Amino acid sequence: MNLKRYQNEIILAASILFALLAYGYKSTQHSTIATKSKEISQEVAVLEETVSLQKIWGDKRIVKRLEQVKSMVPESKVKWRKEGNKVTLAMHDLQPSELNNVVTKLLNIPVQIRHMTIEKKNNTYDMEFACKW
Repeated sequence: MNLKRYQNEIILAASILFALLAYGYKSTQHSTIATKSKEISQEVAVLEETVSLQKIWGDKRIVKRLEQVKSMVPESKVKWRKEGNKVTLAMHDLQPSELNNVVTKLLNIPVQIRHMTIEKKNNTYDMEFACKW
């Protein structure tokens, strides 16, 4: 009958233990919600970036901009091949100013560069360029 004597203390200890467990559960849930919201916001940012890239790469003017690069140098120096969303461009005997203009123009077009090689031969340059979008 010793329990009757400490009944209030046992109830107090049980209520404090219950309160501590409830606080632990609440803080765990709060941190879980915070991490989930961060993950969701990161996923939304990735999706927004993907949508914007699809809009950029789906632009019909990309081919026109690439064809402008082709017309920057004489036709005799250019070999051009387009297959679907892929372009291969080979230019020979370019002067340094022509090469600079072509490279600057190519780097400002929103395409994925698959291959780019520039070789110097005497005072002229040869360039190979492959991209897709």
